[in-house]
Amino acid sequence: MEERDGEVRWDGLCSRDAAARAAALDTIGQAVLRRAESIAPAAAADGLPALAARDGLGEALARLLMLSKRCPFPDVREKSEAILGGVQELGIRIPRPLGHGPSRFIPEKETIQVGNEDATMHTLFADSFATLGRLDNVTLVMVFHPQYLESFLKTQHYLLQMDGPLPLHYRHYIGIMAAARHQCSYLVNLHVNDFLHVGGDPKWLNGLENAPQKLQNLGELNKMLAHRPWLITKEHIEQLLKTEENSWSLAELIHAVVLLTHYHSLASFTFGCGISPEIDCEGGHTFRPPSVSNYCLCDITNGYHGVEEIHASPTGSIPSTESVCEVEALMEKMKQLQECRDEEEASQEEMATRFEREKRESMFVCSSEDEESAATRDVSRHFEDTSYGYKDFSRHGMHVPTFRVQDYSWEDHGYSLVNRLYPDVGQLLDEKFHIAYNLTYNTMAMHKDVDTSMLRRAIWNYIHCMFGIRYDDYDYGEINQLLDRSFKVYIKTVVCTPEKTTKRMYDSFWRQFEHSEKVHVNLLLVEARMQAELLYALRAITRYMT
Repeated sequence: MEERDGEVRWDGLCSRDAAARAAALDTIGQAVLRRAESIAPAAAADGLPALAARDGLGEALARLLMLSKRCPFPDVREKSEAILGGVQELGIRIPRPLGHGPSRFIPEKETIQVGNEDATMHTLFADSFATLGRLDNVTLVMVFHPQYLESFLKTQHYLLQMDGPLPLHYRHYIGIMAAARHQCSYLVNLHVNDFLHVGGDPKWLNGLENAPQKLQNLGELNKMLAHRPWLITKEHIEQLLKTEENSWSLAELIHAVVLLTHYHSLASFTFGCGISPEIDCEGGHTFRPPSVSNYCLCDITNGYHGVEEIHASPTGSIPSTESVCEVEALMEKMKQLQECRDEEEASQEEMATRFEREKRESMFVCSSEDEESAATRDVSRHFEDTSYGYKDFSRHGMHVPTFRVQDYSWEDHGYSLVNRLYPDVGQLLDEKFHIAYNLTYNTMAMHKDVDTSMLRRAIWNYIHCMFGIRYDDYDYGEINQLLDRSFKVYIKTVVCTPEKTTKRMYDSFWRQFEHSEKVHVNLLLVEARMQAELLYALRAITRYMT
């Protein structure tokens, strides 16, 4: 019933031509209704779910449900809903969405509703849908920041679909391997579908040991990049490039490294913003009728989903004096730090000492709910050594030298290496890093005309500090002044062990800030993490080459 088995083609819905979409919708509608009519008598007697699963009708109905809610083209939304209505009239139960909106952390009413977006956002949505065949929940949360989203989508499209050293199915499989390191079933599910759609061998999905040896060899680099990138050496690079028949070329390896770092950091965003499963994926819909035990039918028809949403928003309640004071105190600290900067500058020795202190202290930042979580089998099969996770670098007496940005930086070294071996990608990544780092609306919670550069730099440099990366010209004493403990716990969890992020952590930092500001924080976390991983990998490649 899916497009790959040749019966229903969904591709035509991605066209920007309304006539082409209408023709595709007619064909889809006829195929779905034909299948529904053939099983309707049995479905009426036995119920749909088992029959639908067997016949592929369930997958098609879930896809139509997703299109009816998430397609940026109104004609597709309306026709998809009409097809579902036709199936329901045959006495077959149709699916309904589970959850409320694209994020479990952000109330649906505070996100952009598809169909209510402005012209700029509509263009982004249409581009995303035309490229991916869906408007995913990551996009619907990132669109709080359209300038960044545009750069992100352009980069991701280039990595996955444009000319490059690696074949298309390898690219999606590497995405699966990377996302699986953090047990991110959301990204794994999306790329399993994409992998099959571009002709990938389903047997590879039974476990990494079923994939070609060349991809298996990437497993070691994948786990080190995800959890302990400071351990990567030129010897690891040499092993991948020198293995006789399964060797990687330098260009292929750069492509793979950029994909791995992209999906490790995207897993951080997925967990950090509480991204919900896609409507047409597992966990995003159900065929069961809604339970009406908790509230009356009029509430359901009005879109009210019970008590949970009242408490869901940090900004939804009347501002507490404590959290308003939090914002004022943070702004006062920024002002004082700026005045101190103007008055005196610490010596190089003092700056180095402050960095080492902050690096050491970052090791002891952990949440009270920190516990080992076992990888679920369906995701863990995509990578080896499931026990290998994040470790602070100076634990157990193991010392890692500080990585000085003055000796190897993205701007002076990494950028040109990527651009030379994988043209245009260095430029795309550079633009994305700059947008995330410099993005500002000059607001802080309810305050306007605020220079937030000091705060943004503290967040970025704290993440790099956790990875042992030091900027000689930065005073690391500022970090403790600007980032409180609950914020540090959130940052470290999202960056290092994103699968352990909870709604409580998200709610407990910056309680008076807008959701868009918390999403902005996540963009900084994503890009700072990606750049840190890239710096270690690219430095090792450079050392191998020289």
